[in-house]
Amino acid sequence: MNQVVDLSLHVISNQFLYNLNPREQIQAYVFDVVRAIVPRMALDELFEQKGEVAIAVLEELEKVMGAYGYCIEHILMVDIIPDDTVRRAMNEINAAQRLQLASVYKGEAEKVLQVKRAEADAEAKYLGGVGVARQRQAITDGLRENILEFSHKVAGTSAKEVMDLIMITQYFDTIKDLGNSSKNTTVFIPHGPGHVRDIGDQIRNGLMEASCAQIDEQ
Repeated sequence: MNQVVDLSLHVISNQFLYNLNPREQIQAYVFDVVRAIVPRMALDELFEQKGEVAIAVLEELEKVMGAYGYCIEHILMVDIIPDDTVRRAMNEINAAQRLQLASVYKGEAEKVLQVKRAEADAEAKYLGGVGVARQRQAITDGLRENILEFSHKVAGTSAKEVMDLIMITQYFDTIKDLGNSSKNTTVFIPHGPGHVRDIGDQIRNGLMEASCAQIDEQ
C-alpha cells in the first residue's frame, strides 16, 4: 500500500544542516511513523482517519527535525493507494453491500405494496358485499311492493300466486339476457317455465320444514 503525503516546511536555522539530507531524513521518519500506526488500523478505518495519521506524523517530525533547524508547518495525507488486489476486493465488498442494501429496500417496498394490495382487495370486497346487500334489499322491497300492488288491483289473488307470476317473469328475463350475450358461458339448469314453480315450492317447503323443526325443538 502506498501513501501520498504533502509536507510544508521552512528552515529556521542552517547551523545544523551540515552532512544532512533533509528529504531522506523526513521520508525515513514519515515511514517510521506510518509503519508504527497503520498496521494497527483496518483499511476502512485508515481511510476515515487520514487526518489523525497526518497529525501523528507532524508531531513526530516537529520533535526530530526541529533539532536540525526545520519547522514543519503542515502535513496533509493526500491519498492512500492500496494494492490492486485489495482495491478489487474493496470494490467487490462495496458492491455487495450496496446490493444487499438495495435488496432490503426492494423487499420493504414489495411488502408495502402487498399490504396496500391486500387493503385495497379487502376494501373492494367489503364495498362489493355492501353493494350486493343493497341490491338484494332493493329487489326484496320491489317484490314486496309488486305483490301488495298486484293483490290490491286484482281481487282474489293470493301472495303465493303473485310471487309465482313474478318468478316466471324473472325467469323469462334471465333467458332473454342469456340469449342476448354471445360470449355468455352461464349454464342455466333446469330449463323450462314449469321448473320455476317447482323451485319456488322447494324453497317454501324448506323454509316451512325449518320452522317446524324449530318449533319441535322448543
